Amino acid sequence: MRGQGVSSALAYHYLKSGWLVRLERGVFAFPHDKLQRDACIKLLATRLSGLHVGGKTALGWRGFRHNLAVRERLVLWGDARGKLPAWFLAQFPARYVSKHLFSAELPKDFGLKPLPETADGALVSVPERALLEMLSDVGQQQGVEEARHIMELLVSIRGDVLGVLLKCCVRVKVVRLCVTWSEDLGLPWAATARKAAARNLGRGKWSGFTRDGKRLILKA
Repeated sequence: MRGQGVSSALAYHYLKSGWLVRLERGVFAFPHDKLQRDACIKLLATRLSGLHVGGKTALGWRGFRHNLAVRERLVLWGDARGKLPAWFLAQFPARYVSKHLFSAELPKDFGLKPLPETADGALVSVPERALLEMLSDVGQQQGVEEARHIMELLVSIRGDVLGVLLKCCVRVKVVRLCVTWSEDLGLPWAATARKAAARNLGRGKWSGFTRDGKRLILKA
């Protein structure tokens, strides 16, 4: 607002007169205006480092969707711990994820691009990165069956891009899910994924419990 020549005193006057409403400290809107989702995400990205649309949401936005939800719950990723503001959640059901998925070798903006139709829009994970983000949620916020169905749609994954991501992925669970499920589903890039992930597959069995108490076992 300062950039538009609006002083603190004038902003206060606008608030008192009802010409503006305060969403939170430093964030204002016109009364009765409908907030635009992508513009709000871009605003949040100035406050939460690395914020982008990721995981299942990014895959859906890029055309890989298994089920069509009545009201989509956005999955937003970022570099550091934080939380989404109440005013945003009131308009756009969402959850924020800040898992450490990749090593420092991977540039922070690798695999993050706006959608082709909105060149100046919010950053959205490309399918290869979104896949690994979704797999990190499997058994917790993401159902196993749906994740496999979505992954089955990813026939045209770019092996070179996925390879870079797998080499930098620090989560054994994610790497093994990507490799073993791609082989089980007969996806054309399965061999490329296994080769790229060789050093990050680990040894022996990996096991963990899903949110509903079932054990998830993954072999190397």
